Amino acid sequence: MFDGLSVPALDPAERRARLRLARTPRIGPVSFHEALAHFGAARAACHEIRTVPEAAIASEEQALAELGGRFLVFGDADYPAALAALPDAPPVLSGVGDMRLLGRPTLAIVGARDASMAGRRFAGDLAGNLGKAGFVIASGLARGIDAAAHDAALATGTVAVMAGGVDQVYPPQNARLQQAIARQGLLLSEAAMGAPPVARAFPRRNRIVSGLSAGVIVIEAAARSGSLITAQRAAEQGREVFVVPGSPLDPRYGGSNNLIRDGAILVRDVNDITSVFGRPQSFAQPPEKPVQNGDGRDTAKVVEALGAVPTPVDELVRRCQVSAATVAEILLALELEGRLERHRGNRVSLI
Repeated sequence: MFDGLSVPALDPAERRARLRLARTPRIGPVSFHEALAHFGAARAACHEIRTVPEAAIASEEQALAELGGRFLVFGDADYPAALAALPDAPPVLSGVGDMRLLGRPTLAIVGARDASMAGRRFAGDLAGNLGKAGFVIASGLARGIDAAAHDAALATGTVAVMAGGVDQVYPPQNARLQQAIARQGLLLSEAAMGAPPVARAFPRRNRIVSGLSAGVIVIEAAARSGSLITAQRAAEQGREVFVVPGSPLDPRYGGSNNLIRDGAILVRDVNDITSVFGRPQSFAQPPEKPVQNGDGRDTAKVVEALGAVPTPVDELVRRCQVSAATVAEILLALELEGRLERHRGNRVSLI
């Protein structure tokens, strides 16, 4: 229970069907959610779509368990509400480590792989101070800024989102750090076990880094840096974007300074971030009455709560007392019917 709601456990047969559907090669995150909306359930979709066999899921699950990990499936009670609200929410995540970290307020720190010593030191200091303030630090386990942030947040909580499977060591320079995060933090990946970290997987990883987080902090991003993709996804998802400024003569800050020019929040120290979010206890939501059904009444609640004025998705979750995963499915169904419009800042309205 990570979104303030008591969410009924996903039916085991439906959960298994979602795993099969998610691991089918031609089914991506968006088509996965479209299939759920169209067929009503993954079990029904598996009768109509040729999916991977059950044996393949059992084999991967066993390999993951041998690493001390488990699957986190869209619709599970502990699936992160922040991710569930996204239209391209990962259908399944593999996790090795402390899954409880996904229930805590999170901030992402990303930046240059070939970072300067000063940049790495600043990233470490910032991550350490944010950790002491109660935040989990998310990043992408890359060299440079990512590694410095993860390392500094090991004691207080860090989540490393990987582009390849959680059993893949990448980059090789971070092998020892990756092992430490598996013991003390959390390794997380949308990719299947054994999947290599191919180029197209990194932008998909970036959307998870930003999606898990209330805000993304960028340190030393060049004009064509991959960190800018994370910042862009963060803005599209309605997250805050923070940037550490640098000299206009240093190419490592070309993209960073452009983000500040375009409206990102300038960061000098941890206070520039905590002044926006306050302390983590401000994120906590009071317990709400559990919802016992997930059928038409949930849809009616969501539709009744919507109107012509754009409403934040997380507000719908709280107001309707429906799990984030269920709200995401309902919104997708409404969108496919042409009844829903999505707006900047993860807000939606009825058409």
